[in-house]
Amino acid sequence: MKWVVGVVAAALAVYPVLGIGTEYHLTVAVLCLLLAVQAVSWNILSGYAGYVSLGHSAFLGIGAYLGGIAAERLDINPLLAAPLGGVLAAGVAVAIGAVVLRSRGAAFVIVTIALLLTMQVLATNLPQLTHGNQGLAMPLPPWSRDTGNLPFYYLFLALLALTLAFSAWIRTRKLGSGLIAIREDEGKAAAIGIPTTRYKVTAYASGAFFTGVAGGIYGYFLSYISPTTMFAVLASVMVVLAALLGGRGSLYGPVVGAFVVAIGSEAATVYGGGSSSRLLLFGALLTGVVLFLPQGLLPGAAAWWRARHPRTVEYTDQEGALGRLPPVRASLASGSQAELLRISGVSKRFGGLVAVDGADLVVRRGTITGLIGPNGSGKTTLFNLVTGTLRADAGEITFEGRHIDRMPPWERCHLGLGRTFQTTRLFHGMSVLENVVAPLPDGRWRTAVRGGVTGAEARRARELLDFMGLGRFAAEPAGSLSYGQQKLVELAQILMLDTRLILLDEPAGGINPALVEHLKGVIRQLADQGVTFLLVEHNIPLVLDLCDPVVVFSQGRTIAEGPPGKIRDDPAVLEAYLGDPKAERKVERPC
Repeated sequence: MKWVVGVVAAALAVYPVLGIGTEYHLTVAVLCLLLAVQAVSWNILSGYAGYVSLGHSAFLGIGAYLGGIAAERLDINPLLAAPLGGVLAAGVAVAIGAVVLRSRGAAFVIVTIALLLTMQVLATNLPQLTHGNQGLAMPLPPWSRDTGNLPFYYLFLALLALTLAFSAWIRTRKLGSGLIAIREDEGKAAAIGIPTTRYKVTAYASGAFFTGVAGGIYGYFLSYISPTTMFAVLASVMVVLAALLGGRGSLYGPVVGAFVVAIGSEAATVYGGGSSSRLLLFGALLTGVVLFLPQGLLPGAAAWWRARHPRTVEYTDQEGALGRLPPVRASLASGSQAELLRISGVSKRFGGLVAVDGADLVVRRGTITGLIGPNGSGKTTLFNLVTGTLRADAGEITFEGRHIDRMPPWERCHLGLGRTFQTTRLFHGMSVLENVVAPLPDGRWRTAVRGGVTGAEARRARELLDFMGLGRFAAEPAGSLSYGQQKLVELAQILMLDTRLILLDEPAGGINPALVEHLKGVIRQLADQGVTFLLVEHNIPLVLDLCDPVVVFSQGRTIAEGPPGKIRDDPAVLEAYLGDPKAERKVERPC
């Protein structure tokens, strides 16, 4: 792959000096590079994090207008103002993203379109600054007319190289892994310490910066800018189509797609009779991508190649594969039975359904606390309230004496709260090793720009995978593992953090019975090293053998608590499980 990229880069670098084509062909090449810069910058948020923007060309117009206004009012070359256009575009992105990117769903898409239209309205209705519909005329370039558009070609080529380099750098950092995690499962990303809002805003602003710089150069290239040309909806459609066609989320896919779309658009205009042909072309390309190439050209080609050259990977049931557990952080060690987590009077309603009803629960440091109860008793909802996935309607939750009720999930994770899920939620588009190193121990910027799968973290991740018997699968996609193997990877993922309390939601569910004893050994070893557990499990023999104390939940509240022997014969527990308070049977394994 690297040699292909090198050949293409060399060809683009020497193309103008070889004398191939006319000045018109050079102009088309400039437009291809411009669209490629926009598509790559769009891909930083919309490809990596999955938040689609349909108004990305608004930042192109912002950069162009700043360059034009600076040239007219300050008498400076628009090229010198281009970086300032990028800064202004990034600032607008931060202001918009800080509000909209706190939520999920279609709101972001709608706001990006509104931003584009708002910029067009402002450019039209501020004639003292922008000259309104009359537009802004740029000064002529200082080089001779014989040079033509050659300087613009190399400026856009250099900007494309910088944008690609930045995009590749992000993808190899913790920031890039976090963006991919957000795209795969934003709730899970927050649960492993990734500050999702900050990451999304950073990606949005980064893409806006490079597009804003491109806008400053593009306005100078056109020599005249107006609201309708710089804030055109069709221009944003071309950006999105280029990234989708080439391969959203890939590094070089948006570049390939940009050249196909730009050249096709120009051909449709010249040979097809104008703008109507362009719209037909865009519609056909979009339909073709959705129906036949949902991954895009480059990812589709890569998938085709892998299908015809499969790798042989041996999958085992992992029985007897567990080795020696690497030591957890020394700061966890503690023999104290002090209170670690307290849940006081916590309630949660979903309309008329009361899922948690004034629940009280205390987890003490160094214990393995079991939480059992019939299906629908509110156990998983309680986990979601503790980790911040849901917010309680009433009550208080404290961790190490600190109120965490209003904290976002990633801040609770940074305090030492980790969890696994009833149904595994790995990032299937990432490798097994990337999944294990994805958790963030803190929210510092220097952590975000640290290497994604390098250094001491990668070594520890490999040790944990070896311990789980999964070391050979480190480079494989996480989604290719069996369900039981994914459970083990998720546990290794949590062990990467400085976790003081691990919430295990049915860890034995779906795992080969031969691995249950190994799982118990893992939990006991971690408990000996100071890690505290709160465990939800329907395998009652496992709970009674492993946990002390055991808490019984029914109808959203605690109905019994104590050592396993007491819980086994408690009439309230028998009633909750069997519906008969006088039953003489003991709790075995509920269905």
